[in-house]
Amino acid sequence: MTTTQLTLVQIDNYGPWTVTPEPRREMDLQTLQSRLFADLAQFVGSRNGYVFFTRFDNMIAVTNGLDGEDHAALQETVRNRYPVTVSLGVDVATRPIDALESATERLQVRGSAQDEARTEVLDGEFLADRADDDLALAHFDVVDATGTYTDRLNAFDTFIEIEQAYAALMRYMRAEHGALSFFVGGDNVIAVCPDVTETGYRDAIDHVRRETGVEVRVGVGRGRHAHEAGFAAKHALEVGRERETAVEFAGVPLPE
Repeated sequence: MTTTQLTLVQIDNYGPWTVTPEPRREMDLQTLQSRLFADLAQFVGSRNGYVFFTRFDNMIAVTNGLDGEDHAALQETVRNRYPVTVSLGVDVATRPIDALESATERLQVRGSAQDEARTEVLDGEFLADRADDDLALAHFDVVDATGTYTDRLNAFDTFIEIEQAYAALMRYMRAEHGALSFFVGGDNVIAVCPDVTETGYRDAIDHVRRETGVEVRVGVGRGRHAHEAGFAAKHALEVGRERETAVEFAGVPLPE
């Protein structure tokens, strides 16, 4: 059974800040957001976690192995380097969506995201009893994305095709399994999952094909923290490419 610790990272009072004392240049805001994400990714990644940018003013991190002191240090790092601060809600659940719901509620009860009085909230439940297979991560990619899209369509139409597949996968995995799926660039999607069977993953792949016509495959890994599970998923995906199979779980050897 999976046990996922998720952290919602929310920039404090960001909307009003972007237009005070007057609207700020869009590229300055884009630069701030991208640098903040990079710093969060480096901080959490150095502790074997993952961060996903979602809407940039709200980011979601898989933080198995990070405790309250780590989260407080993250807030201090942001405070010292940026003109904005962040609030953090943390919770643990078998289904990732349930952990995120609870983490979100921890911030919402402390005030609006655009409330200037709500600053640097840190509220959460942290995973105490850990197992070597707490996390399940699934790494999806598009089958032959280069040959089918990148080398045949213009960049924007390729982007549309990939985004449509991502949207269909994201909605399906959330509705059917309580999984959270995130676009991570190129033609890659990483999903934070509960226990999902091979049939469950095949059904998700079939759904994306029916809805969008895009063919995807997936590698699935388990681990004590996000880096370990994600790296196992990457290896499983490579096995899938070699075998030309749709679903592969880490630890299943190639035939002789």
